[in-house]
Amino acid sequence: MAWSRAQAAGADDTLLVFGDSLSAGYGLAPDQGWASLLQLRLASRGYGQRVVNASVSGETTSGGRSRLPRALDQHHPAVVILEMGANDGLRGLPLATASANLGAMIDAIKATKAQVLLVGVELPPNYGPAYTSAFRKMYADLARQHHVALVPFLMEGVALDPRLMRADGLHPNAAGQPRLLDTVWKALQPLLGRPAKTAT
Repeated sequence: MAWSRAQAAGADDTLLVFGDSLSAGYGLAPDQGWASLLQLRLASRGYGQRVVNASVSGETTSGGRSRLPRALDQHHPAVVILEMGANDGLRGLPLATASANLGAMIDAIKATKAQVLLVGVELPPNYGPAYTSAFRKMYADLARQHHVALVPFLMEGVALDPRLMRADGLHPNAAGQPRLLDTVWKALQPLLGRPAKTAT
C-alpha cells in the first residue's frame, strides 16, 4: 500500500516542500513559516520525517518544473508537498501551461515512487470569475487525473482575514501560518502512516 512506504522507511524519510512564496515564508523569520512549523509538529507527534523546504519566492510552474529534477535527485523524498501556480495566475499566464507544468512535476515525483500532496491556491476576485474559476478547477482536475492527494485551497480561512495577512493582501503573516499548517496537515497525515515512535 502507498502509505506503508513512509512507515517502513522510518526516521530517514525526507518530506520535501516544493513551492513558492506561500511556502517559503515570505517576509517571515525562518522559523515562522508553516513548513518550519510542520517539522515541529512531526517531531511532537512522534513522526521521524525530516522536512526540507525547497520553496522559492516568485517561482512559476515553469521555473519549478526546471528545478524539480535536481531537488528530487538531491533529497530523495518519500513525500512531496507541491504548492505552485499562484505566480502563474497573478501574471495571467495561460492555464494550459500551468496545468501541463504541474502535471509534469507530479509525474516526475511519482516516477521516483514518492507520494504527492498537491496544494491548490486561489486568485483574488479582480482577475475575473472565468479565470479564477478555471484556476481553482485546475488543481482538482490534476489531482483526479493523476490520482494524488489534494489540499483544495492552502489559504482557506486565512486569505479574507486581514488579521492573518500581510499588508500586501497576498501573503499570510506569522499569525496565519499555523492555520496554513492545519489545512495542509489534514491531507498530509494520511500519507505519513503511523508515527515512528510514541510522542512524549
